[in-house]
Amino acid sequence: MHKELSLHPGEAAGRPRLHVALAQSEAEVREAQRLRYKVFVEEFGARLQTRLPDHDVDFYDAYCEHLIVRDLSRGRVIGTYRILAPEAAARVGGYYSENEFCLTRLQHLRSRTVEIGRSCVHQDYRSGGVIALLWSGLADYMLASGHDYLIGCASIGMGDGGHNAANLYRELQASHLAPVEYRVFPLHPLPVDRLGNDQKADQKAHVPPLLKGYLRAGAWICGEPAWDPDFNSADLLVMLPMVRLKQRYARHFLGEAAEAQVA
Repeated sequence: MHKELSLHPGEAAGRPRLHVALAQSEAEVREAQRLRYKVFVEEFGARLQTRLPDHDVDFYDAYCEHLIVRDLSRGRVIGTYRILAPEAAARVGGYYSENEFCLTRLQHLRSRTVEIGRSCVHQDYRSGGVIALLWSGLADYMLASGHDYLIGCASIGMGDGGHNAANLYRELQASHLAPVEYRVFPLHPLPVDRLGNDQKADQKAHVPPLLKGYLRAGAWICGEPAWDPDFNSADLLVMLPMVRLKQRYARHFLGEAAEAQVA
């Protein structure tokens, strides 16, 4: 990533000054891992096997690049994404999402596919601006690297027993399901049909903000959701071909010159 993007919402006292860039040191990576622990474990109750107390550290982290948003006025990391390039995925032995899905039908795209994950934002900064900056950084990274596809797991909370996740998958099938040649298969499928027979099946599904952003950008869902017991979530594998990135996202994230490359 050759460019850093900055957001200055205002110069008035107390207004945050936010900056996005790839982590440049182990210390910055540790800040991102601490934020992940705070959000996933302390806030949402995930059960994670971590290699460092009070930090979310796993086997894949050492192979990833870590995109961070920092509040310059307070000197802390308040948003993060991790990025696994195809070359790094080959070194580590595969993508993180292969712990949840069979990706056989995407085999021919491996050399062109970047995986993203572990996205989170500090609870004091969830107004949308931080996610917008993270997307800016991702788009800039993809443009600079020349890779053609983004994949990642989009999580849906299971606090209601999985009813919303099942309803959401059924609603998205008609409009956002990937072509059959890009379908993946969950290793531990969420029992969508069984949940569909429940009395809550006719309730309107809630779309998590991150998944909503993927879909608006042109992403597909690549098949049925998998159940992730560690995060107590239902995960959808999403895939975003850069050629599908919507023009409004190209203008906002990549600029006019880049828009010609993805429109």
